[in-house]
Amino acid sequence: MMNKIELSKSVPDEKWGEFFDRFSTDNRGRYISMEIIDSELGDQELIKNAPLLAMIYDRPDKGDNLAIEVGKDQMTYGHTIDSPTDVSTGQNSSGEIIAMQIADAAGRKTLIKLEPT
Repeated sequence: MMNKIELSKSVPDEKWGEFFDRFSTDNRGRYISMEIIDSELGDQELIKNAPLLAMIYDRPDKGDNLAIEVGKDQMTYGHTIDSPTDVSTGQNSSGEIIAMQIADAAGRKTLIKLEPT
């Protein structure tokens, strides 16, 4: 049973590009699990324990989406969040990000859990 993770920090949207670039570089290869939280359709697990390849954010004038790619050297699975509206992170006691939740304009949330390094 996973502990409930406090998603306490919201990342301001003007920093998303920089944030996801740095996060991708710092966390490439780190194992993640990803699920969709949807009050209407129900929760849905997308992947479990797959290595993060990249998180690529395109600004509203470029495409307005966030692509999450997993795989070792090439993408084996991709998940795209259209029109993200909020990015929140959860840290462990040493300040390391162990969870991230991205909300989109449709009201769905994508929850990413990261294994501690």
